[in-house]
Amino acid sequence: MAVVLFSAFTIVAIFAAPAQAASWNGSLSGAAPGFESRRWTAPTSSTGTTIKFTGCTGSQSVVNVTLYKVVNNGPDTGYVKAAFTQCFAGSSSTSTGNWGDHGAGEYYFVVNDGGGDRVSVRSLTVSY
Repeated sequence: MAVVLFSAFTIVAIFAAPAQAASWNGSLSGAAPGFESRRWTAPTSSTGTTIKFTGCTGSQSVVNVTLYKVVNNGPDTGYVKAAFTQCFAGSSSTSTGNWGDHGAGEYYFVVNDGGGDRVSVRSLTVSY
């Protein structure tokens, strides 16, 4: 019986998704196109990055969010741009973007880096 229970636990542990290692919270007030967030450092064991915006307001109904990795002595690496729209549906509505693991390093996100309008976000969470 103990062997069966241990084996079942081992299988669940192997296939369970790892938890996010760290996170930070904030908000945005009238962030202009090209606004850069604070930086954070992802460890070697990073499980990727999740950015969540809740309660977006602005003259447009979309905010584009791009994840960047800092590159010393060169241009920073930009990853896939996420178009957040659901967060404009109400003060408790949320949009979430997920980026895979791009390795250890220093990261930040940029809002509307290709142009757009100012945006405010009641609450945001970055998990990495």
